[in-house]
Amino acid sequence: MTNTTANTPRRALIVVDVQNIYADGPLLIEYPPVQESLVRIGQAMDAAHTAGIPIVVVQEDSFGVDTKGWKIHDVVANRPSDLLIHKTLPSAFTHTGLAAWLAERNIDTLSVVGYMTHNCNAATLFEARHIGLSAEFLSDATGAVPYANAAGRATAEEIHRVFSVVFESNFAAVVSTETWIAAVQAGQVLARDGVMASNARAKQA
Repeated sequence: MTNTTANTPRRALIVVDVQNIYADGPLLIEYPPVQESLVRIGQAMDAAHTAGIPIVVVQEDSFGVDTKGWKIHDVVANRPSDLLIHKTLPSAFTHTGLAAWLAERNIDTLSVVGYMTHNCNAATLFEARHIGLSAEFLSDATGAVPYANAAGRATAEEIHRVFSVVFESNFAAVVSTETWIAAVQAGQVLARDGVMASNARAKQA
């Protein structure tokens, strides 16, 4: 049974851009492997629905509306949700009305799953912090792709790991889906770390 004390987070699960382009298209998620993260996303949605946590599905429209890659993946499309928002910029908050929708429901904690770790998830988590929301990043229900450009080269695993470390230092509690579900069921807060503490540990290593 869920704990409903005054300290229980008022969560919303934000399912970011779980679209076909990332599952079997040109932006195939490589780390964690997309078929594994899709399972975790479904588990998080099921747990949220059972717990009465609002579920917001976000759809990126810049891929080309009504194309195969633009469509929401079946793992998400076949599950219940409370709000569908469309966006054309990385953050789920920009020009979408999401902040007002959350405020109307007294949501204080954003739980983020979906794609991509370093792009739309990052932008959403950064903005959540700026507007005073706590946040949680389900690291095995998200994912990254590799990059190579004028600045250098990075694998999907490197990108996902580094962004996760940065999130935990200041922007979100970074946890597994299993840990998040347990916290939801217990009504527990998942606390993030801090910049000073994260840096101090690195110096001790």
